Amino acid sequence: MERLVDLEQQEEGASLAYPWYIVSLCMLAYIFSFIDRQIITLLIEPIRADLQISDTEFSLLHGLAFAMMYAVAGIPIARLADSRSRPAIISVGIFIWSLATVSCGVAKNFFQLFLARMAVGVGEAALSPAAYSMITDSFPKSKLGLALAVYSTGSFLGGGLAFIIGGAAITVIEQWGTQTLPIIGLVKPWQMTFFIVGLPGLLVAVLFYFTIRDPQRKGVTSGSKAFSFGEVLRYMGHHKKAFTAHYLGFGFMALAMFALMNWAPAYLLRKYELPVREVGLYLGFVVLIGNSAGVLVSGWLTDRLTGMGYRDAPMRAGLIGSLGIVIPAALFSLVSGFTGSLMLLAVAMFFASFPLATSAAALQIMAPNQMRAQVTALFFLSMNLLGITGGTTLVALSTDFVFNDDKMVGYSMSLISTTGAILGAIILGWGLKHFAMTEREVAAASRLSRLK
Repeated sequence: MERLVDLEQQEEGASLAYPWYIVSLCMLAYIFSFIDRQIITLLIEPIRADLQISDTEFSLLHGLAFAMMYAVAGIPIARLADSRSRPAIISVGIFIWSLATVSCGVAKNFFQLFLARMAVGVGEAALSPAAYSMITDSFPKSKLGLALAVYSTGSFLGGGLAFIIGGAAITVIEQWGTQTLPIIGLVKPWQMTFFIVGLPGLLVAVLFYFTIRDPQRKGVTSGSKAFSFGEVLRYMGHHKKAFTAHYLGFGFMALAMFALMNWAPAYLLRKYELPVREVGLYLGFVVLIGNSAGVLVSGWLTDRLTGMGYRDAPMRAGLIGSLGIVIPAALFSLVSGFTGSLMLLAVAMFFASFPLATSAAALQIMAPNQMRAQVTALFFLSMNLLGITGGTTLVALSTDFVFNDDKMVGYSMSLISTTGAILGAIILGWGLKHFAMTEREVAAASRLSRLK
């Protein structure tokens, strides 16, 4: 026991300068991933007009095409991340999604753009499972919540910059008009936008590969090899109530978040008839300030609850966030004034961002080291099916077939997001005790492995 205490004290007192560099570069990659992922929402009207597609078809480009491959590719990539070089895996992923974003700019029809978006999903699947695992191995448990929260803010910094810079860039690019490029031929403004946002990511891939070293793995329980996928599934089956509560609870929270975030540009464009540049500016600040603050607060809250002795701290913080979504998400579309509606939307987005840090922190303490990336990838499978695909497509289906009016997209957003938040809160509340039981078992096993 004395040896274990000494190890924990050494971990707490070690310099965190390099670990924070890892977090910073992972966050930079996350920023670029969300810019590449999110820019399409500002291009909804020109893409719909040029490709002659409906809201439901657009939702398949933004949601299903990306999420399907993100989820499917994530599992084998995570298997590699549990035993191979995590920085190399992330670097290759950044390179792939950046090139895929550029390829969106050469798409001439729905099918080609769908394939390009699938490739973006494959590349981005390499980032978070490996990043979560590296960050967890770089920080003591008492500081893990904040570290993961800082990394997770990259999603909303990227989303916010996609709105602000993207909105301004689209306005400038539209003034250029259609361009003719060598080999490619005619390129419309919305296509040129994909070129401009995709290319810088290639530099980030190079920087990541040459400056990040793989941290030593903690809590290793099966030699140097990753657990097989079958072993991971058996482990999850042994703790099925905790994993069910986590995957479904945070998955429904993700549904609420993406129902709001992915359709907010269309809502402001259609209801208030604002120019794209203004929509990008307003939503950019909402995401940069509201969502980023929500992630940081949720990480701080997780650490605070952990310090108070709550073994279910990440799940409890997620539950608080889920409850906070309900009222503002239900009301923002009912307010006629622009300012009031935007403020309520910002509050809803603040709470909707809680799962990014809390779900990550929960997963890292629910499983042994060499299966963390795989259980994270399986969570992303659940989150993408429920969140990105479900939240995005259900809003479109509601707008097209329930309200039958493009301008009613705000009501669809409220309907889907509040339903997701309520279901998420119920499931997370049910799972608190089951998560605490799993956490005790994992902590005990880790203590034994460190004493050997």
